[in-house]
Parts: sequence; structure tokens; C-alpha cells
Amino acid sequence: MEVTLDVIAEHGVAGTTHRRVAAAADVPLGSVSYHFASLQDLLTSAFTHLAETAAAAFDTQMAAIEPGTDARAKVVEAMLADLADNHRSAVLAYELYAAAARDPQLRVVTQVWMDSTRRSLQRHFDPDTAEALDALMEGLILHATLSTRPVDAGKIRDAIRRFVPWDVTG
Repeated sequence: MEVTLDVIAEHGVAGTTHRRVAAAADVPLGSVSYHFASLQDLLTSAFTHLAETAAAAFDTQMAAIEPGTDARAKVVEAMLADLADNHRSAVLAYELYAAAARDPQLRVVTQVWMDSTRRSLQRHFDPDTAEALDALMEGLILHATLSTRPVDAGKIRDAIRRFVPWDVTG
């Protein structure tokens, strides 16, 4: 799955083929097409792996926040770490989002991922705030990823603090 994600990150969904994945994995083409009869199956499996891995990592970060701590600050830390460490994951997420806009099967993958992220946020925020905060985080990450300017941690921190007042945090 990671090799498929590498191919998607390099060539996009439109440039991903069984042949490219097999070459990148250094396995016979028949091995890939045997396990994934269609490109749709391969993409869905790879994006499901991406979503599950990212959701589990985020849940671990949210679970580690101690009660009484400013959870907003921890959310910002998680966002900044993701931006600093993994431009690849952002590119892959946007490839998934673009493909899911046209593919109902991939839309299910994105919905499960959003639901998981929101549940993780609900450890510290009410459900409505968690849903809106999830959308704000995605927008802030999108802007930071696509900008030609360096990430401004202060602006991200201020946006989260402005959006989420202290009294709704855990």
C-alpha cells in the first residue's frame, strides 16, 4: 500500500497504473493485478490504508492530551508537526479528495476518515465544535500546503484560538 501511495504522490491518481505500482514495488505486474483486479480496488485499498493510518496517529495525539490542558494548543501542535514532517501526506489527502469528488466508493473512505477525526476531537470538544474544527483544520492545512510562503505558526494558532473559545475545550 505504501508503494502505491508513493506512486500516487509522484504521479497523481490519473498517472497511477498497475504497471507503475508493480515497477515501483519491484514485483511482477501479475502480482499486483492478481491481488487488485481493478485499478479502483488498488486505489481504494491504498487510500483506505492512508486514512486509517492518519486517523490512528491523530487519535493517539488527541488521546495523549491530559484533561485540563488547552486542547487547542495540542491541535495546533499536531497540525504544525504534520505540515513540517509530511508534505507527502497532504498531497495524498488532496489526491484522495479530488478523486472522491467523482467516486462514491472513495467518498466513503473520506467520510470514514472525517468521522474518525471528529471522534478524536470529541475527546476534548463538543460534537458541533469538533465538526467545524475539523473543517477549519483541513482548510488551514490546505492553505499552508499550497502557499508559496512559509507556514506561519502564529496565524494558525490564532485562528484556532479565535475559533474555539476556552470554555468549550477540555
